[in-house]
Amino acid sequence: MKRLIACLLLGTLGQSAWALDAADQQRLNAIQQGWAHIQYETPEKQRAAEFEQLAAQATAFTAERPTVAEAWIWKGIVTSSWAGAQGGLGALGKAKDAKADLEKSLTLNPKALQGSAYTSLAALYDRVPGWPIGFGDSDKAEQLLKQALQLNPDGIDSLYFWGDHLYRQKRYAEARAALLKAQQAAPRPGRESADSGRRKEIAALLADINKKLD
Repeated sequence: MKRLIACLLLGTLGQSAWALDAADQQRLNAIQQGWAHIQYETPEKQRAAEFEQLAAQATAFTAERPTVAEAWIWKGIVTSSWAGAQGGLGALGKAKDAKADLEKSLTLNPKALQGSAYTSLAALYDRVPGWPIGFGDSDKAEQLLKQALQLNPDGIDSLYFWGDHLYRQKRYAEARAALLKAQQAAPRPGRESADSGRRKEIAALLADINKKLD
């Protein structure tokens, strides 16, 4: 389970379809930057404790601003990342909590953060074990990713997770095309650490795909 969820956490995210007020945007930026620092710059053994602290911040955000879809998206992302860092029996429970958070965001504004809830949900469906252990479902993941790509066809995260999904389905040529397009995604201001970490993941997956296609 630790491996299943660890790379999810997307950090997917461009600008909201509906602008946040200044205070909410500042709060969101802090959570995004904190996530990238933990996910990509913090030693693995320290991540669970730091994600637990960040999850408390994200939970407070949703408690105080329950109608802000972006807050629920990031609560889901942080909770998933915490589960991946922690591993063990609690990981599946946290994955289910993250799923509920992301589904909540979709009821509020499915276009928030360029449809990032769809991408993050798809990553969960792709990585969590299927029935009877968990809720994993590759067909559901594909459906969600197609919805994400309709809203954000050129985003680094939507394209990365689409490529990763295709790879899992052994559709290697299609996966490579998606990942090559992901490499061309425009930089996201303020998300430099997340972009850098994601590009390394793209490069690693492309290297694996190229070996299979050679």
